[in-house]
Amino acid sequence: MPQGARRTVLNFPSAFLGGNRTQRIGLPFCCLIWRLQFPPLLLLGVTCHAVVGSLWRPSFQGNANLLHLSRNRSNPDQGYCERGARLASSLDFWTLSSENLIAVLPTDPVRENYVRKVKNCVFSIAFPTPFQSRVRLVAVSKEVLEDILDLDLSVSETDDFIQLVSGGKIVFGSIPLAHRYGGHQFGIWADQLGDGRAHLIGIYMNRQGKKWELQLKGSGKTPYSRNGDGRAILRSSVREFLCSEALHYLGIPTSRAASLVVSDDVVWRDQFYNGNLAKERGAVVLRVAKSWFRIGSLEILTHYGELDLLRMLLDFIIQEYFPLVDVKEPNRYVDFFSIVVFETAQLIALWMSVGFAHGVCNTDNFSLLSITIDYGPFGFMEAYNPDFVPNTSDDERRYKIGNQANIGMFNLNKLLQALNPLLNPRQKQLATQILKEYPVLYYTRFRELFKAKLGLLGKSEGDDDLIAFLLHLMEKTEADFTMTFRQLSEITQSQLQELVIPQEFWALKMISEHKLFPAWVSQYLSRLKSNISDSDSERRKRMTAINPRYVLKNWMAESAVQKAERNDFSEVHLLQQVLRHPFQKHSAAERAGYSSPTPSWARDLRVSCSS
Repeated sequence: MPQGARRTVLNFPSAFLGGNRTQRIGLPFCCLIWRLQFPPLLLLGVTCHAVVGSLWRPSFQGNANLLHLSRNRSNPDQGYCERGARLASSLDFWTLSSENLIAVLPTDPVRENYVRKVKNCVFSIAFPTPFQSRVRLVAVSKEVLEDILDLDLSVSETDDFIQLVSGGKIVFGSIPLAHRYGGHQFGIWADQLGDGRAHLIGIYMNRQGKKWELQLKGSGKTPYSRNGDGRAILRSSVREFLCSEALHYLGIPTSRAASLVVSDDVVWRDQFYNGNLAKERGAVVLRVAKSWFRIGSLEILTHYGELDLLRMLLDFIIQEYFPLVDVKEPNRYVDFFSIVVFETAQLIALWMSVGFAHGVCNTDNFSLLSITIDYGPFGFMEAYNPDFVPNTSDDERRYKIGNQANIGMFNLNKLLQALNPLLNPRQKQLATQILKEYPVLYYTRFRELFKAKLGLLGKSEGDDDLIAFLLHLMEKTEADFTMTFRQLSEITQSQLQELVIPQEFWALKMISEHKLFPAWVSQYLSRLKSNISDSDSERRKRMTAINPRYVLKNWMAESAVQKAERNDFSEVHLLQQVLRHPFQKHSAAERAGYSSPTPSWARDLRVSCSS
């Protein structure tokens, strides 16, 4: 589902409005099958749009210089559609504005940039800190530049662009902001968090009339930096740039990455928190999203009793990003909550369908628009393991891949607690019931996705058992998750029926060594016969279109990072091209081993919150 393309309102009949009930989501990898009655859903498609107002010209001073861009003074009344009819070949007429946010939402009255407790505001004005050394452009996303930001790729070669995306200069008329939020980290309230190394440098309205918020990550200290230096490093920035674009092309809602720059500035990091500090280089990713508001944006306001501001922010979010919810409707917060519940369930099911583990599913990392944000120690599961934990900092394995759906419900419960002060008793009852239906929503989407991954059409009573059976065999044989489904998409039914798996299907060959594999194949082939008017070639065509051949496995990202640290960005560029077409066979990717078993050198790779 394209990012921001659909919104959904849940209409629950009165039969679903019961008493309190605590429900933990069972692990779908081990036992999928619930015989559930599903509530009716009203699915409504929408387009989110609004207009950015005129530019507010500030008198504030910061560390970054203003990038003064010229205006088209010969025709000041030129219409937007006419101006945006073609891609900009320079930044001369390209503008950002922060007014849509700061005209409505209060900012911190303290203008100095030092770490402090911030109250009674949503944003602090904070300027990026420019690098002191040479800045080099590592990579850009042509699609983000052209399709979202209306910029010709050639613009990325200009000094103005490098200055903009590294935090060296700010577009005239924009006020850079750091967002105040809190959150529950690893299940514990962490109090004030906020954008500690990110600056929202403005909102861009593109030629399709859609607004995108541009944020620099790694651009220096803000009032929310706590004990940090406000910097990101090349290692983590390469991973974020590649993965956010990879998820987009897998069809998963996510923030996007426009550019990646690296400097020669020294940044000290203790990668695994074991006392081994090492020199690394500072880097900045320009990332874009429809919104960066997250569950923690609301939690902080409720925690400090700033209820008028909570209501103001919620109404703003609803009006800007949830157009099917009437901001004048008394039940608007319940309607808003129902959408977030639905779309969070959809998002996590999509993560699971490609074996993606976010790594740090804290409430401050969960978007209110249900997009994937804040990439850190993520990982795509390689050998199938429902207990896969990509983050070595997660000692309690709280965010293992098989627990992500449960964490989604935990986070949504924290969102409901943040909303509760604004709800009357009846609304609280409605919202509580909506949250109880989250497991049904999740399992419904999970089932749909995995049936599609197996090429199953229609409905059959044994579908859940068939999926669970395969996952069980994969777990016992430690088969590669991505390549098992991909090779099932490529192998013929006759080859499966013979139970002689060619060597090229190495992941399936691993599973075939299990004694129960013939029984699963028999059930699978029998189920495929019930696909009405379906041929084996059509099945394979359908399955290869949804089962990727390439995902950003940690060893692939690590290989690119190691080269990048030696100023060789060739593998960053190769992965960028390959991951743009994850369902298509790519000769260079095959030579690089991207569809082969994990190389021996990478079997013990680890990533942490510092990654």
